[in-house]
Amino acid sequence: MSESALLREARTLQPRLVDLRRRIHQEPELGLENPATRRKILDALSGLDLEIDLHARTSGIVATLRGARPGRRILLRGDTDALPMPEHTGLAFESRHADRMHACGHDAHVAMLIGAAHLLAARREALAGEVVFMFQPGEEGFGGAAVMLAEGMPDCDGAFALHVAPQIPTGMIGTRPGAIFASFDDFEIEILGRGGHASMPHDCIDPVPIACEIVQALQTFVTRRIPVNDPGVLTVSQIHAGTTQNVIADSVPLAGTMRTLSEHTRDRLLAGLPRIAEGIAAAHDATARVELQPGYPVVLNDAGFEAFAGRVARDLLGEQAVLTLPTPIMGAEDFSYVLDRTPGAMMLLGVRPPGVTDPAPCHSSRMMLDEEAMAVGSAVHTAVATRFLETTG
Repeated sequence: MSESALLREARTLQPRLVDLRRRIHQEPELGLENPATRRKILDALSGLDLEIDLHARTSGIVATLRGARPGRRILLRGDTDALPMPEHTGLAFESRHADRMHACGHDAHVAMLIGAAHLLAARREALAGEVVFMFQPGEEGFGGAAVMLAEGMPDCDGAFALHVAPQIPTGMIGTRPGAIFASFDDFEIEILGRGGHASMPHDCIDPVPIACEIVQALQTFVTRRIPVNDPGVLTVSQIHAGTTQNVIADSVPLAGTMRTLSEHTRDRLLAGLPRIAEGIAAAHDATARVELQPGYPVVLNDAGFEAFAGRVARDLLGEQAVLTLPTPIMGAEDFSYVLDRTPGAMMLLGVRPPGVTDPAPCHSSRMMLDEEAMAVGSAVHTAVATRFLETTG
């Protein structure tokens, strides 16, 4: 079957994909346990000739399709969890939970992977090798990919994933070799001073100006010590201090995040932040308690696999439909753990709704996507897997 016919076939699944995506969207779940989403996935996979492995440490699902002949093995991944945030889209299928929303498109990721499972299962007799479908919870800060890998996953020869991109028009793919998503690490700093009366700061150790000095010094550290051609981002996103106007607080907590595109710069930020915070605090007779919360590594697309997947996408969608991204995205993604173990790639799937010129980005309470893009995503998954299993090098 030609790839244009594959795209047409994928579009016949559209009503099923839309229904599944909307039901998942209405009932978003957080973290590593997404039991209702797991049930929906299993129902959607029922009747297909798949071997199902239900993970115990998470609600993850590994579904394996074995082709008619032996060959290589490719992993396709879709994440399942939502974000702890309100939804302000006004959609008829808006989240039923005031504090949860699928604002990063994971509901669509699941639906697209289900579509690919149906398309590939229908081609089982023509396949040489295996397709592993990884339905993974806990992407949003819980490292669900690492947990699933640690519990046990089949060794694969290649790995592929799509992530929705509201800024890219439907029907287009964004990609690049090498770093495509950044690493992330979070931090908390508490400045411990000595409180007292606001009219007598000389009798106190005021943590507020110390905290302000640390924030400024961290920004200077990034601009003066981190090279612009191997960048890093350090953002202090929270600072809380004091209870009223005439009291100097005993302490000030700060919190934030760091993003990099290489392990070298990541190591420099992780080493530099506590050195700066503790040193400035000590210079003012205060103390800084620093807690680093390790996050995800850089998402690195294997150059060979990315070039291969790009050719497949161009053959399927047209030469002009595949965009080479000029820069990586400074957001993070735990598909990095899969790509650390298996050569592969993550690409961006355009989902910008028609007529929208200023789309809300992922993680916005107003984020929406064009559901017509899901058939494109299912077809891309299927084409990449099929071509990979046809290739012997």
